[in-house]
Amino acid sequence: MTPPPLPFFVYGTLRPGEPNHDAFLRGRTLAEEPARLAGAVLYDGPGYPYAVEALGGRGTVYGDLVTARPEDYPTLLAALDHLEEYAPNDPRSLYERVARDVLRDTDGTAVQAWVYVAAPPIAARLRTRGRLVETGDWTTRRLD
Repeated sequence: MTPPPLPFFVYGTLRPGEPNHDAFLRGRTLAEEPARLAGAVLYDGPGYPYAVEALGGRGTVYGDLVTARPEDYPTLLAALDHLEEYAPNDPRSLYERVARDVLRDTDGTAVQAWVYVAAPPIAARLRTRGRLVETGDWTTRRLD
C-alpha cells in the first residue's frame, strides 16, 4: 500500500544548513517552514538526533515542515526511508515513520506530517541512557 503524500517534519541533519539538507531536499521541495512537534523529546545520537515520544506527553521538538514537490515525492520518500534506516516491519530499523500532527510556527495550525521517531528498542535505550537535548532543538545542542 502506498502511503499518503504527507509533508515531512525534519528536526536534524535534514534541516536547512545541516549536512543532509542539500543532498536530499534541495530542489525537491515546494515549501520549508519552521514547525514543532509537541509530545516528544529529542536525544543526541551519534551524529544525528532521535525524536522520542515523551512519556506523559510533555516536551517539544523543533524543526521544519517540508512539503515535497509532487513529482519528487515517491523518490524522496524512498530516499528518506533509506537515510533514516527505516523499513516497515523490520526490527533492525533505527527509526519508525509515523504520521503526527505538527504545529506551524507561523500560525500554530496543525498539519499531519511524516515524522521519523526512534524505533521502540532505540527509544527505550535512549530514555534510560541517552543524552537529552534540553532545548528540543538539535541545532542548539552544542549550547546545551
